[in-house]
Amino acid sequence: MIETLISSKTRIKLLLKFFLNSNATSYLRNLEEEFGESTNAIRLELNKFEEAKMLVSSQDGNKKIFRVNTTHPLFKDLHSIVLKYVGLDKIIEHVIERLGSLDKVYLTGSLSRGVDRDIIDLVFVGNIDKVYLAELIEKAEARIHRKIRFIAYQPNEFSLKKITEENIEPLLLWSS
Repeated sequence: MIETLISSKTRIKLLLKFFLNSNATSYLRNLEEEFGESTNAIRLELNKFEEAKMLVSSQDGNKKIFRVNTTHPLFKDLHSIVLKYVGLDKIIEHVIERLGSLDKVYLTGSLSRGVDRDIIDLVFVGNIDKVYLAELIEKAEARIHRKIRFIAYQPNEFSLKKITEENIEPLLLWSS
């Protein structure tokens, strides 16, 4: 859907990277490795986003670090569009709101880093009927046409340390 509105694949990747997780930061060479694209194409798009004040930058040695400008008037709208593109809005609507005794839901894996993949990794924390959760996940997968990989923790057995990988914090999607 979004590909028909935005023809630049690099721009779509940057939208996902920065507008899905507002804590995401990156620099040009890192994005080159992550996206597998030329630095020229990425630099052009980063400059456009920065000129529009949708991204802000800071220097860290010789690296120019980019992050999203959460105070930009279009931030919330773009964040919402990205959530819809990925299908997270449907997951929240059809799974999370029906589970009942749920404390938190985290997005982990590649999507929490802003890298689009076919699999969505979620962590559920609460007193959850896992059989019912699996049924809801299956229905959500059919709606969003993506696979959802999940793990459920009881509140007393959960810690953020368990789900943090490669120094990337999980993205809190929902909290009671």
